[in-house]
Amino acid sequence: MSFVVNEDIGRLLKLLLGAASESRLVRAFSRYPFRKGPEMYPRREKFVGAKLVVALAAFSFVLPGVHAQGKPADPVADYVRTEMQRQHIPGVALLIARHGQIVRSEGFGFANVELQVPVKPATIFQSGSVGKQFTATAVMMLVEEGKVGLDDPLTKYFPDAPAAWKDVTARELLSHTAGFGDYPKKFDFRKDWTEGELLKLVEGIPLAYPPGTKWEYSNLGYLTLGLLIHHVTGEFYGDFLQQRIFKPLGMETTRIISEADIVPNRAAGYRLVKDELKNQEWVAPMVNTTADGSLYFSVLDLAKWDAALYTEKLLKRSSLELMWTPVKLKSGQFNKAGYGFGWFVQEQHGHHVVQHDGAWQGFKTTIARYTDDQLTVVVLANLAEAKPEDIAKHVAEIYLSRQEASTRRCLINGFGKGTVFSRATDAQ
Repeated sequence: MSFVVNEDIGRLLKLLLGAASESRLVRAFSRYPFRKGPEMYPRREKFVGAKLVVALAAFSFVLPGVHAQGKPADPVADYVRTEMQRQHIPGVALLIARHGQIVRSEGFGFANVELQVPVKPATIFQSGSVGKQFTATAVMMLVEEGKVGLDDPLTKYFPDAPAAWKDVTARELLSHTAGFGDYPKKFDFRKDWTEGELLKLVEGIPLAYPPGTKWEYSNLGYLTLGLLIHHVTGEFYGDFLQQRIFKPLGMETTRIISEADIVPNRAAGYRLVKDELKNQEWVAPMVNTTADGSLYFSVLDLAKWDAALYTEKLLKRSSLELMWTPVKLKSGQFNKAGYGFGWFVQEQHGHHVVQHDGAWQGFKTTIARYTDDQLTVVVLANLAEAKPEDIAKHVAEIYLSRQEASTRRCLINGFGKGTVFSRATDAQ
């Protein structure tokens, strides 16, 4: 609920609505001076204030967005809980940020169903493919340092690779246009592969199409980018992310997945089998370390990540803009998915959005940045069948509609001293 109100009246209404009895309302009114223009009216006596207080109290019952019991309406929470029930999601963490600042971070439901542990903003979820944007950022750091060329052939970094790789570039791996596919149907997720074995596996799969001619989502392409980072820097890509991104930004809980380590606030992942909730399926430790999306993080850490993307702390603005621009195919046309480097780039109802979803081991995640509106929505869920992208889109629509309504109201009423926008419901 947003209003354009006089600053003093706004404070008074907030005070009045928080009062529990008529006597408290009277006391509140009697000690609160009204302001009109530059003049300050003297304090009213209680018997005068009582009459106006009754009128204001009656008015409070018809304020839009206020429940009959006096509690502010919360359409965001109501919608999230309704969707959780409809989709059978055990737990959700929600982040809403404006201009790089947290407006709302909240947990709903359970992080662990068996132990009845509730989700909170600090709860740790698995990233799924939302982790690809961090891999892409790491590659762009190396590009800025001159250690990787976006259009260099992969054989420069993998000299023993198949001859076909001489036509593949980092740009194409970053944008899913390299001809690399996904994990083979018979891939053994329970085998503890080495990096060398994974590289040989990828090298042994023929390109699905000539590089740069089509778009096809490729986890193996991002797995290969992680190996490229290791080849160029001498560091495991996860260590590179930790030193160059997570620590500088204060993302204290973001890290590579390890089911063996003790990880405070870690959520459990779930799946539905014949409408019955089951735990996530186990995979080998090495499979949970690849650069296609194997991170732990919380919405609190993603708020720090979002804030950094408004700055040049990690990359130059030109590099960020390149990541958020759909890559063109060799035909000169933009790829059909509108994919940049680690981000999908879309237009939704007239709003420019860069976003990515993730899915892995009983978790579904999404981050959507409405860049022109400086609004970011993150939804993390611990159910394989969840649709967090739908939740994020609807929550964004709620906030964008409030913003548009406030803008219209402002245009009608005009700006003036003492005119403010109430942010009360933005914190809901």
